[in-house]
Amino acid sequence: MRVVMSQSAMEFITPLTLQALSGHPVASSLLDPAAEAAMGHIELARWADLVIIAPATANLLARINAGMADELITTTCLATEAPIALCPAMNQQMYRNVATQANLTSLTSRGFTLWGPASGSQACGEVGPGRMLEPLEITELATQFFAQNDSAELKPLAGKSVLITAGPTREAIDPVRYISNHSSGKMGFALAKAASDMGAAVTLVSGPVNLSTPEGVTRIDVESAQNMLDAVMNHIDNKDIFIGCAAVADYRISEIASCKIKKSAEEMQLALVRNPDILATVASLPNRPFMVGFAAETHDVEAYARDKLKRKNLNMIAANDVSIAGIGFNADANALRVFWPQGSQDLPATDKLTLARQLLSLIVKEKTNT
Repeated sequence: MRVVMSQSAMEFITPLTLQALSGHPVASSLLDPAAEAAMGHIELARWADLVIIAPATANLLARINAGMADELITTTCLATEAPIALCPAMNQQMYRNVATQANLTSLTSRGFTLWGPASGSQACGEVGPGRMLEPLEITELATQFFAQNDSAELKPLAGKSVLITAGPTREAIDPVRYISNHSSGKMGFALAKAASDMGAAVTLVSGPVNLSTPEGVTRIDVESAQNMLDAVMNHIDNKDIFIGCAAVADYRISEIASCKIKKSAEEMQLALVRNPDILATVASLPNRPFMVGFAAETHDVEAYARDKLKRKNLNMIAANDVSIAGIGFNADANALRVFWPQGSQDLPATDKLTLARQLLSLIVKEKTNT
């Protein structure tokens, strides 16, 4: 993302703030000595895939409609071949004014897209149309724009059906206690969103987590490992890819107490029995999908991952070292070492959604080669 600010915009918020948020210097001058040939507007115009003007004031709309090139924003609009989305923001009477309406009609007839305005209370105390859409609404419209304009090449999972498990499981001890782990579900949910964005029909079987369901994803909530296995087996038919990202408990209590266990004895022993192996169960199916497992390890990551890959008859496994601070459980970032029978690849630490997209691209490539 690149940010261009007008002089008026800099009266409301500092360029340094938006530079920190975007990760790039903020442009404001038509002739930028730091830009190639001092023509920053040409660089920006060529770089952009989509130009969003927010807020688009009545004055700015009029100048864009007139084809003016009196400052960086209007000049960039003239120089770009990218689509331009306008987010009107002004007093309700200014919005209703015949001149503004004529400008908007002219702009839309020439291919500009209007996002908004919303209607409601305004800074001046009046109520009516003219409020700029909320930033999250604009972000969602931008996401939809790219989704609708993605080529088939950018939708490599179009027509495919993917089942993903995510989060922890809870194995009951009594009606109020359970055994679980630190999984937040963030990696599995990122995979579900990324797979959906790449065109797949996604079913997400999730243990107990505090996360919103990605748009377009079918979610099934479960508690225990047995619950998760049952849900997976009920929905595995005709799936093209299965990704076991959940941190499934290896063991469960052999006998769950029907009443709360009281604190009386100095010691208490719990008898544990092994839980069913969801990955191995799905891998043993006669018409199994492409199988991808996860391995959360604290040491000897490659050795344990390759052993799990072979032992569970997987097509691919993604391993991460959860002993490293700042990645893995509960974190927003992760790093993976991905292994398959004929190769491997390291995916360096980044946010989990970016990492999910990278992993899915590897899955698509390897599935095509199998």
